[in-house]
Amino acid sequence: MSVRILVADDHKIFRDGLRRLLDARDDLEVVAEAASGLEVLEICAGTPVDLVVVDISMPGLNGVDTTRKLMERENPPRVVALSMHDDRRFVTGMLRAGASAYLLKDCGFPELRGAIDAALRGEITLSKSINASVLQDYLRLAEGRPEGDGAVLTPREREILQLIAEGDTTKEIADRLCVSVKTVESHRKRIMDRLDLHSVAELTKFAIREGLTSVD
Repeated sequence: MSVRILVADDHKIFRDGLRRLLDARDDLEVVAEAASGLEVLEICAGTPVDLVVVDISMPGLNGVDTTRKLMERENPPRVVALSMHDDRRFVTGMLRAGASAYLLKDCGFPELRGAIDAALRGEITLSKSINASVLQDYLRLAEGRPEGDGAVLTPREREILQLIAEGDTTKEIADRLCVSVKTVESHRKRIMDRLDLHSVAELTKFAIREGLTSVD
């Protein structure tokens, strides 16, 4: 039986290329594609998926929070992160969220295939070019030590902060999350109070620094 894979990346040309590589293998099958984290969650709610290959920087909901939400579900798929970012905040964020692998997009297909096989066995894989100190950071976090200022925010606050940083208006955020404008405003005030930040520009810089979004 083929491994059912969901490819998530906001660049269609990248998804198309990766799909061709994966579908060329008899034991792998791309059953769906997604351009955002929210699409990943919607698809996985109705389509059997064994493994998700996900980018980190996606609009609406980034790869870290998408992975975290997937791991909260019963029988979640394995997650392999495939990103252009080698910053340790992205790497440790994905591992802490529950990803089984973190690879850089300049890796070869054999490395990706090896990471997929390892993920299905329950093993963790890092791209060969990622510094070993990143793994040490992850192990430190796994022991319960602080992971940074972003840890003080709830998952919903992280989601709203990402949307603010990406330029969505309060009403657009409310419509996207199916909540009231007043609720979004309350969350934004709590975010600013907890982080001691006082403008959208400061929130945006923080979101980028914490890996919630990027400047791509």
